[in-house]
Order: sequence, then C-alpha cells, then structure tokens
Amino acid sequence: MADSMSAVKRLIDELGADAVRTDPAALDAAAHDAWPLSAKLARLGRHEHRPDVVVTPGDEAEIAAVLAIAADHDVPVTPRALGSSVTGQPLPVRGGIVLDLSRLPRQYELDPVNMTVEASAGYHGGQLEDELRAAGWTLGHSPQSLYRSSVGGWLATLATGQFSSYYGGIEDLVTAYTVILATGERIRLSASPRAAMGPDLRRLFLGSEGTLGVLTSVRLKVFPLPETRLYETYALPSVAAGLRVLRAQAAVGLRPFLLRLYDPAEARHALADPNADRPVLFAGTQGLRAVAEAELAALTGIVAEHGGVPRGPEGALAWMDRRFDFSTVERRLAADGEFAETIEVAHTWSGIEPLYRDLTAALAPLADEVLAHFSHVYPQGTSLYLIPIGRTGSDAEAVDRIGEIWATAMRICLDHGAELSHHHGGGLARSPYTRASLGPAHLVLRRLKHALDPNGLLNPGKLGL
Repeated sequence: MADSMSAVKRLIDELGADAVRTDPAALDAAAHDAWPLSAKLARLGRHEHRPDVVVTPGDEAEIAAVLAIAADHDVPVTPRALGSSVTGQPLPVRGGIVLDLSRLPRQYELDPVNMTVEASAGYHGGQLEDELRAAGWTLGHSPQSLYRSSVGGWLATLATGQFSSYYGGIEDLVTAYTVILATGERIRLSASPRAAMGPDLRRLFLGSEGTLGVLTSVRLKVFPLPETRLYETYALPSVAAGLRVLRAQAAVGLRPFLLRLYDPAEARHALADPNADRPVLFAGTQGLRAVAEAELAALTGIVAEHGGVPRGPEGALAWMDRRFDFSTVERRLAADGEFAETIEVAHTWSGIEPLYRDLTAALAPLADEVLAHFSHVYPQGTSLYLIPIGRTGSDAEAVDRIGEIWATAMRICLDHGAELSHHHGGGLARSPYTRASLGPAHLVLRRLKHALDPNGLLNPGKLGL
C-alpha cells in the first residue's frame, strides 16, 4: 500500500471506524475464498493474498468515496461479496483495499407485471430465491453455490445455473444493473426487453470480475413456478452415446430443465452405487403437464435410438435433493494432504469427446480419481466438468499438486481450442492463460480496462490484466 496509514485514516474519517478493519483476523479471512488451493493455503497459515484493509461500505456514495481515496493514494481495490468463488476472483494480489459488498443494505423489489426483480448486488442468492418462491416465482438461476453466493457475484463471474438448458445463463437472465466506475461515476445499463441502440453495453461488465467497475444493484428476470416437473434417469452404453443424445435433443429444440450426463467414474458417485459401470443421464422436464410429458417422451425416444434405457426417476430425484451439497470436496480439503479440485471447461460437439479423453487421461496420474460430467448443453456444444480427487503426503504437497493439475488442464484445453472456463470464471486460477485463450481479442479487454480504470486499481491480476 503506497500510503497505507493516511489512506486508512481517510477511510475511517469518511466511513467511520466500524466500516474499516485492519485487524489480523479480518485481513486473513479476506485472503481466502472457496478455491480449493486457497483452502489448503489457509490450513497452512499461508495468507498470500492478504489485503491491507477491509472496508464495508453502506451505500453507493460510500463506494464512490472509497474509490476516490484509493485513486488519491494509488491503492488497489478488490471487490468481494460472499467469497464463494472457486478460482480466486476476490483475492488481492497487491494488498490494498478489499471492498466488502456483502453488508450493503439487502433489499429487493418484485415487479410481477414485467416479471423482474431488482435486488442489491450483495443480496444472498439463496435467500432471494427462497423469498421469491414463497411468492410463487423463481429466478431460474440455480448454481451449486446458490446458498453461498451473491446476486452481483453471478454477474461479475458470468455464472450459470444447474437448469441452464431451460433458463439460460446469467447473461440471459439480467435485464439491467448499476455499476460504479473507478472514477466514481454511477452508470445504469439496461435493455428491456431488448434494445438495438448501438452495442449491447449491458454485456460489458458481465464476467469482468470487478476489473472494470463495482456492481451495486441488479434487475433479473423471474418466472412463475412450473406447474409440473417430471424426472427420469437413463443408462447409456458409452460416453460417446451420451454425448450424441445431448446433441440430438438440442438439435430438435427440446428444453429439459435438467440434463446431466455422468461418465462411469462419476456415475458411481451420482448413483451412490459402487457397482455402476455405465454412464448415466439425469433428466427433467417442466411446465404445463402436457408439454412436460411430451418432452420427456421425446427425450426417452432419442435415448433409445442411441442404445440407452430408462431406469426410473430415483437417481435424478436424489440428485435434486443434494444438488447444493459441496461436502465431498470440503471433506477432502479439510484432511491433511488430501485434495479435490473442480475444473469446468467447454467445447463444440466435434471437439468435446477428444477433449474429454485427453483431459481425463492426462489428469489420471495426478489424482486417485478423475470424475467427469456434462451438465450445460447448447445447440453448438456442451460443458465438461472435471473433479480430480486424491491424496498426497501433506497439505504443502497438495498445494503443488493442485497447481500441476491446473497447468495440465489449461495446457490441454488450449491445445484443443476449448473454452478455458464455462461458468467459474477466470480468477487467479486462469489468469495466466487468459491472453492465450482470448488471443488478439485480449487487446479489446486491455483497452477497455485502460479507458474505464486508467490507473489500473480495480482487482489487478485477474483476466491477464
């Protein structure tokens, strides 16, 4: 921090002592998120991404004041909300200020006529969904981190949810938001229901990870709760056959809200059956009963054409009951020397099977198990989610192993021309590979950064910036 004492004094004068923390406990907590690597570093007492001060603003004016003080003292600012990132987005690399947005006033306003909800960016996602469901609505956005993440965090990381094949990703669900620029200017970006006045500026800050501005409020679509939900679990003869099913149903325009293909290694976990030896597909359709029944029947027909058979709804229903459970990974991370990592990527239909084969083969020597599933499907391709699980001799060795896993996975994805992230964003885990991934397009990002944050103070070290 270039001028830490005077900057902290000004922050206290502007926001009050209760909003400004420099005690070791607060700084150590802000040095970690839910990234497995970060969890291991915390167990080792290594706080490598420690800020100099944690500030909790109470409104937009105080955010602007913090940014002004940071600019005056050349101090970096790293926005943070609930810290659920699994790739290191909210971890500072140059100390400075962590701007904790989780204490912004939690408020929302439902507009049932236009089917939207406006919520403060720090609003707890699961709490908002529960409140909307009590009123007969849903966000349609259901990431595994729903009960750990904030509304603004979804936009900042370009998140998507478990039911994306029906509702889409966060880019499809946001209609407007407010952002405070590094210069303190308050900007409202909106397109309702659609706009064709110049570029879609609304997309500019989606996935920017706090490098271009600070999100303060968000307007999202809401949907009436579905009348009917139907479920089925299918056994497939091979991963290749399962991928052909995913492609075929997308090609004919089916919209199952649930569609998750597990390879044999993860199928054993998904079904809680150690004897499972074939891929399984969890599926669900929803909406008007006649529509849901027709879509499920059509999907069952496609599965049959590719050698699959239904085995009843129980597998999919059991997954629905535990879909927010992260305990398998957490138990591993809490044990000395053990590790588990989550790496999600994406590719086209022609590229996804070779990518799956090469990634699982390359990661196998680095882990005891490599689990894989495909859970977000598009007409042009699908995501691939990998969970390497293993044991080393110590937490220090586990840190090195996680780093080796990331380097191996990113290298293979770049070799295949795959997308390095499908929904966890870049953070510190992927920042070293951002320029190679984006290629010449990274120039556009750098120029945007320079225009909107000329002093380079907002969340440095992310997205290859």
